[in-house]
Amino acid sequence: MLQHHQMGERRRCDVLVIGGGPAGSTVAPLLAQKGHRVVLMERARHPRFHIGESLLPANLPLFEQLGVADDMRAIGMPKWAAEFVSPHHDAAQVFRFAEAWDPSMPHAYQVKRAEFDEILIRNAARKGVEVREGCQVLAVDFLPDDTVAVRARRDDGGEEQWQARFVVDASGRDTFLAHRFRIKRRNPRHNSAAVYAHFAHARRRTGRAEGDITIFWFEHGWFWFIPMIHDTTSVGMVTWPYHMRSRGKRSLRQFLMDNIAACPALAARLEGAGLTTEVEATGNFSYVAERTHGANYLLLGDAYTFIDPVFSSGVWLAMNGAVLGAEAIDVCLKDPAAAPAALERFDTRMKHGPRQFSWFIYRVTNPIMRDFFMGPKRILGMKAALLSLLAGDIFGTTPIWPSVWAFKAFYYAANLVQPRRAFLAWRQRRFNIRKIDDSTLYDPS
Repeated sequence: MLQHHQMGERRRCDVLVIGGGPAGSTVAPLLAQKGHRVVLMERARHPRFHIGESLLPANLPLFEQLGVADDMRAIGMPKWAAEFVSPHHDAAQVFRFAEAWDPSMPHAYQVKRAEFDEILIRNAARKGVEVREGCQVLAVDFLPDDTVAVRARRDDGGEEQWQARFVVDASGRDTFLAHRFRIKRRNPRHNSAAVYAHFAHARRRTGRAEGDITIFWFEHGWFWFIPMIHDTTSVGMVTWPYHMRSRGKRSLRQFLMDNIAACPALAARLEGAGLTTEVEATGNFSYVAERTHGANYLLLGDAYTFIDPVFSSGVWLAMNGAVLGAEAIDVCLKDPAAAPAALERFDTRMKHGPRQFSWFIYRVTNPIMRDFFMGPKRILGMKAALLSLLAGDIFGTTPIWPSVWAFKAFYYAANLVQPRRAFLAWRQRRFNIRKIDDSTLYDPS
C-alpha cells in the first residue's frame, strides 16, 4: 500500500494508465514487464458490472501472453460459432470459427465482464503494476518539460498527485482525454443505442453450440443473445434513437420486453426466462476521437472509439490496441529519437481494426448485405475470409484481403443490379442515423 503524501508532493512514474478495463489492464502489465514503473488508476472497484461479454478467438493467444489463459478458461463459456437469425430468411446461418482461413483459433469465450475484468486487473498487480482502485483522475496537465501532471481523488476523499513521462487513456466510454481536448465526435456514419439485461433459464442451443452467440435481426435493429456460465444469458437490443423515442412512458424493462415479444425467434428462446439484473440503457453508442495519440499520450479502446458491437469486436480491439500501445510507448521512453515513427505505426495499426469492422457494421442492416450474410458464398475464399474477420484475425499475416475485397465487389455489384432496393435501403439508413438529442430516452423509470 502506498503511503499518503501531502498534495504538494508529486510522486513519479514512467507511465500512468487511466482506467482498469481490458485496455488499461493489458497495456499496464506489458509495460511493467518491459521494466517501466506503471501506475494504473481505476475509479471503480472490481468486480463491477459491464457489458461486452462476447470475446473473439483472436483474444486467446493474448491471454497466453498475459499469463491468464487458465483463469479465462475457468470463467468462460466456450463459443465455437456465431449464429445469425433473420425474419426474412427461412433458416439461421451459423459461422463456425474452425472454418476460417486459419483454423488454429476455433473458439472463443463468453464471459461475465465483472469476472473477466477483475482477472485482468489482478494480473496487472501481480506483474508489478501499482493498481489504484477507487481512485478517479480529475485533471491531466501537459508540462513544458514533456512530462504529465495528474491529479486524482481517492474514494476516501483524499487527493494525490503524480508526474508521469507518459499517459495512457484507457478510460472507456468516459473518454477522459477526448473530452479534455474536445476531440470526441459523434460518428456521422452510425448512431445507435442499447438496452440490455441478464436473464436466467433462457433456452440455449444444445451440445457444443450451447455457448454460441446469436444475433437476431428485427425491424428496428438487432438483438444479442450471449450465453454464459451459471445459467446467465446476456440479452441486449441495439436500435436507432428514433425507436428509443417510441418508448414513450414505458419503463426500460417494459420497453425491452415489448421489443423481445416483437422478435418471435428471440421470444421463443426467452419463454420462461426471468430477469436477474435491472434493465439498463446507453446512448451515443458510436463515436470516435480525432486522434489516437500525442507526443506523450495514447488513447486506447473505447477511449478512442466505439463502434456497434454486432461482431463482438470491442474487447479484442481494446486489448490488441493495448499491445500495440505498449510497443510504441516502450520505444518512446527508451529511444526518443524513434518515437515519432513508433507513434505513427501505432496510429496506422490502431485505426486498421475499427476501419475493417466498420465497413461491415455500417451495412449489416441493409437487406442486400443481410442476404450475403444469410447465404455466404464459398467462391474466391469469401466465406473463409468473412469468418476470419468475425474471429478477429485481421492484424496478422493471414491472406484474407483479396477475398474480402472480392466480397465487397460482389456486394457493390448486387447494389447495382438491384438499384431500387439499394436506394430504399440507403434512404432508410439516412433516416435511422439522424441525430436525436434526448437524454430522457435512457432513463430507467
